[in-house]
Amino acid sequence: MAAAGTQQLGRLLGGLWFLAALLRPGGAAAAAGQPAVATVHARRAVAATGEDFVCATLDWWPPDKCDYGTCAWGRAGLLNLDLSNKVLLNVVRAFSPPLVLRLGGSLQDKVVYGTADLGGRPCAPFAKNVSEMHGFTQGCLPLRRWDELNAFFQKSGAKIVFGLNALNGRVPLPDGSVGGPWDYTNAASLIRYTANKGYRIHGWELGNELSGTGVGTRVGVDQYAADVITLKKLVDDIYRSNPSRPLVLAPGGFFDQAWFSQLIVKTKPNLLNVITHHIYNLGPGKDTHLIDKILNPSTLDGMIGTFSNLQGMLKSSGTSTVAWVGEAGGAYNSGRHLVTDAFVFSFWFLDQLGMSAKYDTKSYCRQSLIGGNYGLLNTTTFQPNPDYYSALLWHRLMGTKVLATTFSGTNKIRAYAHCARDSPGITLLLINLSGNTTTQVSVTTQGAVAAHKHGARKHVGGRKFRHVHAPSFTVVDDAAAGAVRDEYHLTPKDGNLRSQVMLLNGKALATDAAGNIPTLEAVSVDAAQPIAVAPYSIVFARISHFNAPACS
Repeated sequence: MAAAGTQQLGRLLGGLWFLAALLRPGGAAAAAGQPAVATVHARRAVAATGEDFVCATLDWWPPDKCDYGTCAWGRAGLLNLDLSNKVLLNVVRAFSPPLVLRLGGSLQDKVVYGTADLGGRPCAPFAKNVSEMHGFTQGCLPLRRWDELNAFFQKSGAKIVFGLNALNGRVPLPDGSVGGPWDYTNAASLIRYTANKGYRIHGWELGNELSGTGVGTRVGVDQYAADVITLKKLVDDIYRSNPSRPLVLAPGGFFDQAWFSQLIVKTKPNLLNVITHHIYNLGPGKDTHLIDKILNPSTLDGMIGTFSNLQGMLKSSGTSTVAWVGEAGGAYNSGRHLVTDAFVFSFWFLDQLGMSAKYDTKSYCRQSLIGGNYGLLNTTTFQPNPDYYSALLWHRLMGTKVLATTFSGTNKIRAYAHCARDSPGITLLLINLSGNTTTQVSVTTQGAVAAHKHGARKHVGGRKFRHVHAPSFTVVDDAAAGAVRDEYHLTPKDGNLRSQVMLLNGKALATDAAGNIPTLEAVSVDAAQPIAVAPYSIVFARISHFNAPACS
């Protein structure tokens, strides 16, 4: 037998062993399987993400940033992060196409840059002051540190979006907002320095959470739009000889339909490349009911309106602007330990990726890569938390074309399908919010017709369908006999939703002694069998033989 055939047989036998263990009596999935159907509408894509859809953030918070008596940031802020850590380098390098890193956060509108225009004033770090907005004084980014950061970005291959201070030059108004035009002098100095040094910047973003009602303070939309246009002109001027100009992004705030609509109108058709919004839909990190919210389909569905409304505004306005989620940590004030940094949060995170993609979101930036209780990495050890592996699997398996997917059988399964990345066919993501039931998911394509007799086979439109155990459920069987699919089953260690160790097909994921990211290996499963989604588990299924005209 050829080596490739031996390898495929080994993976298939390994897959059979894993699924048998997953479904064995008394095991994690002891409950009887519940049949269900995922129908993938594969004739045309309904939306498209960017190639670099998965994005993560780096923030400015210093070590003495504390929430609810817990100081969860350590030395993860941009001014003091250990850029020599091998794991940090490897987790970014593991992404290809490159990982987008958005540098910003609450304190970005209090950052000055240590360029010549500071006029000899000291370039001092943030200092805690509870009477100041966000609890800290102004801080400064020394050019030496900016050089160090860019050396890391170049070495790791990351694509950088930098959030600029949008409050320079503003004056406080009686209603709590700030007025006056943006003083861009210091920002322009940083942008020029960056361009002259040859540092590659994917985008420059104006401000953080100053839109709508704002967080801390706010800026009216008329003035904000004028400032965005100023930034666009500045970027065009500084990069005029560069064939690839950075994007201009704004406002990096919470979605406010009237405010966002006016910003789009005032910057169309092409003065704003990306409109960015933030998501913390689960409430404060101190909430003791976060897990209940994460496992509640109605809570997860609560974001559909935001994604749908923003998509509709962009489509109807005649603009080239596209939507990103610029920062999303789920639970604000740094998240909650053993929830937003544990296995259970992958239910929320992957559902957010799937849902936002359906509504033409081009990039989704997770708060944070490291720092707080919602980092993809442990703040102290740099070891990847479960959501890091979820993000990496999405990045490697889910292509840019989004396929409409409908699911019948239970509302506890979330189902999303994309054309597969760098592979024929599709990748289907299934998330089981139930802790009691294994769901046996058959995958069908739009237009499939059930056989009427149990076990019967029939041809419909030139394609063969196999009837499965429950009446009216069909699965497309358009592959040659013996076809397999690749499955990636994600479960928590010891079945504990609060575990910070994720199992892939039963094997714990962790870096090795040299800080290398583990290989993410699939199990091969007979394509004629339904996908077994165990309780409280997540499955990526790459189905290379699936006939999807949208993906050809």
